[in-house]
Parts: sequence; C-alpha cells; structure tokens
Amino acid sequence: MATLSGLGGRLYSGETSFNIVENRKRWYLISAIFLLISIGALVVQGLHLGLEFKGGASYTVTKPGVTIEQGRAAADNFDIPGEAVVQKIGDDKIRIQTGALTPAQANAVENVIVFTFGVPVESIDTQLVGPSWGEEITKKAIYGLIAFLLAVMLFLAMVFESKMALAAIVAVVHDVLITVGIYALVGFDVTPATIIGFLTILGYSLYDTVVVFDKVRENTKSVTANSKYTYSQAANLAVNQTIVRSANTSIIALLPVGAILFVGAGLLGAGTLKDLSLALFIGLAVGTYSSIFIAPPFLASLREKEPAMQALAKRVAARGGAPVVAEVKPAKAVSTGGPRNQPKRKGRK
Repeated sequence: MATLSGLGGRLYSGETSFNIVENRKRWYLISAIFLLISIGALVVQGLHLGLEFKGGASYTVTKPGVTIEQGRAAADNFDIPGEAVVQKIGDDKIRIQTGALTPAQANAVENVIVFTFGVPVESIDTQLVGPSWGEEITKKAIYGLIAFLLAVMLFLAMVFESKMALAAIVAVVHDVLITVGIYALVGFDVTPATIIGFLTILGYSLYDTVVVFDKVRENTKSVTANSKYTYSQAANLAVNQTIVRSANTSIIALLPVGAILFVGAGLLGAGTLKDLSLALFIGLAVGTYSSIFIAPPFLASLREKEPAMQALAKRVAARGGAPVVAEVKPAKAVSTGGPRNQPKRKGRK
C-alpha cells in the first residue's frame, strides 16, 4: 500500500509520468482489435434476445432432483413449431423456452410438463410474451439509449466544451460496442437485466471520464499563456494525476460484481444475476480503460488541430520542449530563532 501511495504522489507531482496521450496509436490499435472482434461476433452470431424482446413462452419447473434430461424429454413431446431451449437453473429448477404459442398450444405444453415432471400445473411458473409486445419493448430500449446519449452530449457541451462532449461520447460508444460484442460472443441472452447493466456502465464510464476531463480542464485553462507545455503534455499530466484514483475505484467496483458473476451465477446458476453481472463486469473494466486511454488522447487529437494549439506546440518546441511535470512551489522558510534567521542590524552612524 505504501508503494502505491508513493506512486500516486509521484504521478500527481509529475516526478513520475506515463506517456499515455502521446502513445495514442497504441491504445487505438488495442481498441480496434477488440472492436473488430465484437463487430464480427455481432455479424456472425448476433445477439441472443431474451423472451422479453423476441416474444415466446417460458415454463419454469421447481422440483428437487430435477434433471435436464427430463426437460429435454418433455420438449421432444411438444407439438409446436421450432425447437425448445432447456436450461437448468440452480439445483432444483428447469426452464423451458419456446417460440410464440397460441393458447391451445400453451395448454398442451403445460400438460406435457405436468405429465413428464409429475408436478401440479399451479407449481409451474409460466410466462407468455407476444411478439408484438417484444418488438415494442425493443424499440423503446433503442429510443431510450439514443435519448440518453443526446442528453449526455448536450450536458457535457454545456458544462465543459463541445470537443470534450464528443470525446466522452466516443468513449461511451466504444464501451457499449465492446460489451455488446462480448455478450454476442459468449451467447448470453439479452434480457431487461442486461439493459439495466448497459445503462449502468454508461453512467459509470461517463462518471470516470468526467473526472479525468475536469482535471484536464484545470491543467489546460491557461496553457496557451505560459508556453511551457503543449496541450497534449498538459492533458497527459492530468491523466497521470487521476489514474491511481480511477484504478482504485474500478478495483473496488469490480470485486463485488466479480463475486456476483463467478460465485452467484457460476455456482448457483442464477440467470438474472448472470445477465446483469456479466454486463457490469465487462463494462466497468472497459469503461475504466476508455476513460484513461481513449477519451483523453482523442480529446488531445481534436484540440491539437486548433491553430492556437499548433502555435503553442511550435513555441514549446522552439524553447526545447518541456518535461511533463507539475510546478511545485518551494516551501517558505520557517524561522527557528537561530542567529542565521535574525535580520541584520544596521550600525549607527
């Protein structure tokens, strides 16, 4: 802990510095690889929409000692179009999902489940969702996401500046694409819990980016007046001053989410927890990465194209450049009362 604390102090003062902004091409390449994988997964496999979005029927049977073979045997006897999906939830639950059914088909499926598992029909948790309702929910989720992004961009443009707002939105889109792509890659169902997770990571990513941008704004407020640092150097110092805080916050946030994902969902088989925790775990990690390695370098690239910043870069280069360090004011001398600190007395004429 002492080592991390010392590192944080050296990064804040500029004694130690990671050249993050100037190495932007390296971070862009890493992000491009993950984005290509995510887009490829979306194109090839696509998202596995849950029952709430595509419509269909879901039957959950709770019985001690139930096996997935019993669920498959029941599904084989369904006289319905399409295939049924059988999943085991925990130790004593089986969930069977089908496509959209007519009332007669739904009753026939219930009768088969009652006969196969030997349970009363009242103990079966049945959920029926029509395809039109699922389509309407999907549209509302997309509209809500677009409205959220527009509202955030407007707010950031008012509080900070338009280029900071654009960089923040680029980081958010980066996070969502990678998270959704990994979701498609692993084949998890997209449920309302997944949408909640996506909205949560949007807020977390923006929060982390806004904290970094606030320090960037502080360091670059009078950057053209002092001619000591370029905009990229001042922005890089801001990133270094906030990197330890971002890492600590992310680790603390990832620990409980990881526990939910690997213990709750992996061992207990909780479906809703699995959908939510996977989106949160991936999104929190990617959001931390983008707030440090994507948003500030992208912002610096936009600002360095301005004539004023180009003129500043020429002045800094003419002076021989400047290391990315912070200005540390010397401490005032404290009088100890010794002879050296006593003012000299003028002699009498």
